[in-house]
Formats: sequence, C-alpha cells, structure tokens
Amino acid sequence: MFSRLKMRNESWHADRVKPTAIQRWNGLAPSRRALFIESAAALLAASLAVKVLPFNWAIRLGSRPIGLPHPEHSAEVMSNVQWAIDAAARRMPWNAVCIQRGLAAQRMLRRRGIDAHLHYGLTNDDDNALKAHVWVEAMGEVLVGGEEAGDYVRVATFP
Repeated sequence: MFSRLKMRNESWHADRVKPTAIQRWNGLAPSRRALFIESAAALLAASLAVKVLPFNWAIRLGSRPIGLPHPEHSAEVMSNVQWAIDAAARRMPWNAVCIQRGLAAQRMLRRRGIDAHLHYGLTNDDDNALKAHVWVEAMGEVLVGGEEAGDYVRVATFP
C-alpha cells in the first residue's frame, strides 16, 4: 500500500499519460471540429492562392461579402475563429505565414457577419531590406498577426 505513495519531490503528474491527437480530437465539441476543418481548408485555399495567383487576385480571397451579423455572439465568434486559425496553422505540413492566416481569418469572419479588415504593412529590417506583414482587425481588435503589427506602417487595407 505504501509503495504506491510518491516521494515528496516527485510530481503526481508523472503517472499521467499525455492524450493522443485522436483523444484530443474526440474531446472537442462537434462545432469546434467543424471550425477546425473549415480553418484548415481556408488555410489551404489561402496558401494556394498566394502561391499561384497574382497578389491582387489572391488578396481578394478574404474580401467576400459580409454574411448575416450576429452581434450578440461576435466576441465569441472572433475568439473561436482565432483559436481555429492558430490550431490549424500549427498542424499544417507547411509554415502558414501571416498572409495565409490573415486571408483565412478574414474570410471566415466575414462569412459570419463580422466586418474584418486585412491590413498590409511594410517596414525595413536591420539590413534596410523591405519586409511585409499582414494582420486582421475586427471590431477594433487585432485577431491575427497582432504581435508584430506595431512594427509596420500600414500601406493598404482590404475590406
């Protein structure tokens, strides 16, 4: 009986097994699963558009008409879309960068009636080379790309 007790310096978490990806997936609510799948598809579409289309065509991917608004749930919807984009981007077999994340998030938010705007900014790095960044803002809150947005000068906004 006493052999099962842990010594003081051992964590009781040591015996816990980390859940597998399938167990975590099964633990998600069906609505979250659907949102994750939608965000993965949106990231794929955005990645393909950025890769094969001219910029002025690719940037239109996120600029879809705004769907029916649901203002009482906007904060929750924005949070859920932000989670889905981040979760799906971490699991893509390629590095989904800001423009891909931004296009996907903007499209998903506008589809849900939230007026999201994609901002395109530029700056110079230490070697005086031009750098670009994309961030998405909705209802005064930056949802995607906000960590670096302050370092860039906005040169274009896409509704």
